[in-house]
Amino acid sequence: MGSAMVMIAPCLQAAMSYGTVRSVVKTDPRTGRLVRIVIGPPGSRAHKVDPAMKTLAEQTARDMKIDPALVQSVIEVESNYDPYAVSNKGAQGLMQLMPATAKRFGVKNSFDPKENIEAGVQYLKFLQNKFQDERLAIAAYNAGEGAVMKYNGVPPYRETRSYLEKVDRKLKAKSATVIAQARVPDAGPEASTAAEEQHPKLAQFVDAQGRLHITTQ
Repeated sequence: MGSAMVMIAPCLQAAMSYGTVRSVVKTDPRTGRLVRIVIGPPGSRAHKVDPAMKTLAEQTARDMKIDPALVQSVIEVESNYDPYAVSNKGAQGLMQLMPATAKRFGVKNSFDPKENIEAGVQYLKFLQNKFQDERLAIAAYNAGEGAVMKYNGVPPYRETRSYLEKVDRKLKAKSATVIAQARVPDAGPEASTAAEEQHPKLAQFVDAQGRLHITTQ
């Protein structure tokens, strides 16, 4: 009985500090169930994608020799670049590191964008090297490397299969953007020369009788 009373007490809350970020567990007044929310610095919950986060992700990926599009796609699916995101399973930050994974890669603060991305990219690269298959690496990032080894392939989890589809869509969209940009003609010196050839220059002069003459060169 005592335990049940604690579960539904509307004022119940417990908090753990993560620097300037607090992870708070409290009771949902509608359901009586415990829920976790994260309180970041003032104004941080009005989430807006910071371009600096994208730049950091791309540069970290290049430094570690892994496809930046893959890293950015994973971040978009995991947190949509919210550095204070926390999942219901306890994954934290931009690349949703589980506490054990964060510790494994030496992360002191999972809500620090630089630390989080560096660890997440290291983990992705580790999984690529381990499985020698990008699809399995992505599946392992979501479900854990143990699950991929257990099933000798993509685990039959609905969440993992959905996760793979989402990351794949992001990757395809980024590839299509790159291809479209590559098809845009370069308006350089050659283009200017071609335009001049298509439209010859005009010359004009006045003769002895004061009449104006216009000719092409």
